[in-house]
Amino acid sequence: MRITALSGGVGGARFLRGLVKHLDSRDSDEPHELTVIGNTGDDITLFGLRVCPDLDSVLYTLGGGVNESQGWGREDESFAVQAELKALAVEPQWFGLGDRDMGTHIARSLWLGQGQTLTDVTAKLARRWALPEQGVTLLPATNTPIETHVVIADPDSDDPTAERAVHFQEWWVRMQAKTEAKRFTVAGMGQAIPAPGVLEAIRNADLVILPPSNPVVSIGIILGIPGVRDALRGTRAPVVGVSPIIGGAPVRGHADACLRPLGVPVSAAGVAGLYVDFLNGWLVDDVDSDIAIPSGPHRITHRSQPLLMSDTDAASVIAGGAVELGLDLMQARTAP
Repeated sequence: MRITALSGGVGGARFLRGLVKHLDSRDSDEPHELTVIGNTGDDITLFGLRVCPDLDSVLYTLGGGVNESQGWGREDESFAVQAELKALAVEPQWFGLGDRDMGTHIARSLWLGQGQTLTDVTAKLARRWALPEQGVTLLPATNTPIETHVVIADPDSDDPTAERAVHFQEWWVRMQAKTEAKRFTVAGMGQAIPAPGVLEAIRNADLVILPPSNPVVSIGIILGIPGVRDALRGTRAPVVGVSPIIGGAPVRGHADACLRPLGVPVSAAGVAGLYVDFLNGWLVDDVDSDIAIPSGPHRITHRSQPLLMSDTDAASVIAGGAVELGLDLMQARTAP
């Protein structure tokens, strides 16, 4: 079975770890192939180094090296380099890079500087974390450098209509998404094209899954890359999504602060409405079992089960529910 997943960072990575565990536990002689298309809109250059937070969260989580309490960064981390940068008054200090983590960014920046693509670099890092041995291929959504920015009211202006844009990471990490976002913009998106293998992974999949990642600044950025949304509309595979919203609140993170500027209700149904043009199945929490999904070009089947990923076992059960929904949709398509 060939599965393709579109993923952001922490929530997506934890779901993917559960998915790998579920696939390994299935009573089947057929091998599985999991291709993960990772969001690169969160990418940022810090201290001269190219940092790809969502790709790294997937690498570290699937590779067994993530800081479990945070869901990002490395376990057993130290911060000697960051402390020295602080002593030298090098900014920014609101984004902490650990020493082990910095090794990843140094290698990535070195290889990119030598002319290698982000796809090539990500493949090298994936081998370091043994993702291929798990049947996992990690692809950046695009090799074109893109960066999500958040437009907010300018706090330094007396003009109430004045605005300024800050990098998404500053809004998310330093501001904790507490400053109201007026809108989101993606620098470089006009020149972006899907990375090699991205469209093929969607078109040739047996099942496409949208993990419970942020629908605006993770999945939404991937969908904004020209050709990706069309590939999802045209794929022969069922597209199944897992709601990142439970009972009107994000499972984690600040998805609510991202949905409001779009005028999208902070609900499982509201998020499903962002995907109605290609979504076939929608997995929601039991508290949202009676949702009314917005109408689209085709019927969307929804099921409910507990969606809190309290640990890897729970994530595996959730991933199994998404896979089973997808398999049932496959069977329904081939039934006479």
